Amino acid sequence: MVKGNKAKVLWKLFLTTLYISDFTFGGGFVIIIFMKKKFVDEIGWISEQEMLDYTALAQASPGAIAVNSAILVGWKVAGLAGMLVAVLGTIIPPMVILSVISVFYSAFINNVYVSLVLKGMQSGVAAVILSVAAKMILPSLKKDGILHGAIMLLAFCMTFFFKINVVFIILICAVIGLGTQAIRVHLRKGGMENDLS
Repeated sequence: MVKGNKAKVLWKLFLTTLYISDFTFGGGFVIIIFMKKKFVDEIGWISEQEMLDYTALAQASPGAIAVNSAILVGWKVAGLAGMLVAVLGTIIPPMVILSVISVFYSAFINNVYVSLVLKGMQSGVAAVILSVAAKMILPSLKKDGILHGAIMLLAFCMTFFFKINVVFIILICAVIGLGTQAIRVHLRKGGMENDLS
């Protein structure tokens, strides 16, 4: 948990998640990008590795990625109270926006200009996601090497070209991760035993 005045930390957490959620258009992965920028780069409440872990957990867990990420970050920052505050800050803007849109939906649906704005936003969101994905992948490749790069490439091909369900891809990657860790532990123990004999 973050040290300091708990009320101030909770208030800052609420305002930050509210701000992030206000400007997140294009799906759950976009909120991850904003969370990384705010909580890792600017405020420094969590590390980049933790953000990568939270992204994996948020994607692998049922529910909206944005809410799952808010739960994890909020819990890390201020425990149960932080989790509740972060979720509240994350869900208020979409609830308000969707409520307003639902009232005017029939006018929006046939409006050419609204359609063009949404298409433009989709292009911008795709560029932002690619940019952040590259920034998060490159340090991981330098640290973890070729095996992780091959797993990422394989997972991308499985989902993009072969349309394999993401749940299966996550499970396969989890098994590979457990297997490689077990091999590393076994090799370390073998090396220690050799050193002792």
